[in-house]
Amino acid sequence: MTRRVVVTGMAGISPLGNRWPEVFKNLKANKSAVQVMKDWKNLTGLLTCLGAPARKFPLPSHYVRQKIRTMGRVSLLAVRATEMALESAGLLGHSILTNGEMGIAYGSTTGSPPAVVDYFQHIYLNKNLKGLSPFPYIQMMSHTCATNLGQFFEIKGRIVPTCSACTSGSQGIGYGYEAVKYGLQKAMVVGGAEELHITDAIVFDILYATSTRNRSPKTVPRPFDESRDGLVIGEGAGTLILEELEHALSRKAEIFAEVAGYGTNSDGKHMTNPSSEGMEQAIRLSLKDAGADASQIGYVNAHGTATELGDIAETQATHRVFGERIPISTLKSYMGHTLGACGALEAWMTLEMMRENWFCPTLHLRRVDPRCGALAYIQGEGLHLKTDYVMSNNFAFGGVNTSLIFKRWKGR
Repeated sequence: MTRRVVVTGMAGISPLGNRWPEVFKNLKANKSAVQVMKDWKNLTGLLTCLGAPARKFPLPSHYVRQKIRTMGRVSLLAVRATEMALESAGLLGHSILTNGEMGIAYGSTTGSPPAVVDYFQHIYLNKNLKGLSPFPYIQMMSHTCATNLGQFFEIKGRIVPTCSACTSGSQGIGYGYEAVKYGLQKAMVVGGAEELHITDAIVFDILYATSTRNRSPKTVPRPFDESRDGLVIGEGAGTLILEELEHALSRKAEIFAEVAGYGTNSDGKHMTNPSSEGMEQAIRLSLKDAGADASQIGYVNAHGTATELGDIAETQATHRVFGERIPISTLKSYMGHTLGACGALEAWMTLEMMRENWFCPTLHLRRVDPRCGALAYIQGEGLHLKTDYVMSNNFAFGGVNTSLIFKRWKGR
């Protein structure tokens, strides 16, 4: 027996803002969050100096040192976003957090990079263990977000760390959805987080995949545009609270949407070059899981990194499934590529746009690259559209593909 899964809470910390009204205002105003990272200019050989930091997020007074000393910035982003999501779900202090009926599926590309620097500098540069704390290791371990969420909120259910680079957030949502759908948990905290650090920019820079328009930060990235020159790294955290429908109804919770379908797979081909066929198959898997036809999907939020190979592969895959009719745009054009957080942040914002009956354009998209699939690219002032189904897609290094489908909640 499967169960219906609904979203009863959602929140995020992002370069565009930490509350939906602020994010919505910036999307409507076509406002970019990309800026020059001045400190990055000091590294010889680094081509890009562009990044998109998250907005400031003051920590409440109850974030005492004893509670947060195991957290780097990436975990703090995750915990604060999750606290806001639990608040919106009306579940802060609820017994479900501690009775084993709620679990966690949450990820990031890595742990906190400054903790890595601190830990290994002590060992390999100083060649001395004197004064070395165990906390940097906990802050840098790959599952730091998931475990810190468990400790901070005293959540007793299963923990699924989804550390799969750019699909960390979307796999968190997908695996959390499956845990509730198949009766393994009544509710799940799901999502992803990422901390902006120069090491992330370096990885893409040496692959010649970053934008180098350092003198005009507000003009990039340019997904799908024939003049695009690469991605921009961002940061943030997004959290959704997923809940079994009957449980949500029994406590009269507000329901934001229903999770209708999820598909994930492996390209099985190349670590960094995307496979259009693998992407297409993930999309079809989510449609099959949702029991939906491609014609029912009203909008696709694209991964849209503004890299040549990624944009072309993704749009061609999307075109083969949907044809030319599908409205499509990408939020990365506003806030950069938030890596492990992008799947969760983009799902949150896509759901909010569905509730607004308005979908953002792709910023900076002037002339669509003819090699990209012939789709209904949203440009200019955005698209006013009421639809019952939306899709959000993400694709990661290692050939990991994800596709999520959400359904408008209209009641039973």
